[in-house]
Amino acid sequence: MAYQTAYLKAHYPAEYMAAVMSRNLDNISEITKLMDECKAMGIETLGPDINESRHKFSVNNSGAIRFGLAAIKGMGASAAEAIIAERDANGPYADVFDVVKRVNLSAANRKAFESLVLSGGFDSFGIDRERYLAANQRGDVFLDTLVRFGQLYQQERQQAQMSLFGSDMVEIATPSIPESEPWSNIEKLNRERDLVGIYLSAHPLDEFSMILTHLCNTKCSELSDHETLLKRETLTFGGVVTSVKAKFSRNGAPCGFVTIEDFDGPGELRLFGEEWAKWRGMLSESCTVYVTAKLVKRFRDSNYYDLRIGDIQYMQTVKENSINKLTVVVDDSLFDTRVVNDLVAAIDDSPGKTSLFFQIHDANGNLTLRSRKRTVEVTHQLITFIEQTDGLNYFIN
Repeated sequence: MAYQTAYLKAHYPAEYMAAVMSRNLDNISEITKLMDECKAMGIETLGPDINESRHKFSVNNSGAIRFGLAAIKGMGASAAEAIIAERDANGPYADVFDVVKRVNLSAANRKAFESLVLSGGFDSFGIDRERYLAANQRGDVFLDTLVRFGQLYQQERQQAQMSLFGSDMVEIATPSIPESEPWSNIEKLNRERDLVGIYLSAHPLDEFSMILTHLCNTKCSELSDHETLLKRETLTFGGVVTSVKAKFSRNGAPCGFVTIEDFDGPGELRLFGEEWAKWRGMLSESCTVYVTAKLVKRFRDSNYYDLRIGDIQYMQTVKENSINKLTVVVDDSLFDTRVVNDLVAAIDDSPGKTSLFFQIHDANGNLTLRSRKRTVEVTHQLITFIEQTDGLNYFIN
């Protein structure tokens, strides 16, 4: 059995990981670990999709693992089966109107479609998620209108088939899709996480990954590891606030328990009395924060320590004020015309106020040059391009 497992993992890694994830369908913490393992193996993991997802985790034609419909909260097994069965029988869905025309709406109800929308299952149709929950001029929410359209279409089609002429032709006006104020990235991702259990399409910290990498010396998961923290005079860490619980201590003083999470996992801040009163306004759920702190003895001769906060800033503020210079490191031996053109395009797509430098490595040593015409914003897209391009690296100051 161990030999078979090792063989499958070595020769069919995506299929093996999809099977393991399917066995852990109800254990989202284990799914998260397995997704990290997939990333380390170079296997892409994708969110749910109406035209690709099976009931559980599966591998698509591109070799990526696709999230299963049954893993979405609020879907229900009958809705997932109805969607998959219709697709298998009659081909992919052309658009969202095609979905409600074809799927058995007794099995897949409005709640199932809302779960699909918010988890990204309809993203391939090119309609922003917020527009499904927007209302038209009459106050009708588009998702409700969409379901009613599907119900009416199916009723009319059934009646037409039962008529004397047995026609399949049904003519019903397709409802228009209302415009909507765009959701913030964090709102979109939080709704996605509520339904899937993890961030899939992006992470709220993506834009601040360079801060976590270069300006932080502590991970959130280390906050309870005092032995490790004592080795650092000052602690710097950051993340997204995922939970805030305001309480009262035994002596009646206000206190707060704040869960903050980075790419590697969560940690907890415990704040009491005046410290809680001072910082609670900065620690709201969904905020991305950068924290400076130190570990101090609770009492002079005590072996117990408390984490004392020195400062909290929003990540965006740190990004704007603390990153003064981006230096792109270039290996001249791997630098060609294609890379030059792609790098220029990536820089042009990231206009901002940060000074841009190039450090050229060649046979004669290092040469540092400053770009006098271009300044940039250190975006996630720009950093990702640099990290994924052979011959390029970077550091920030």
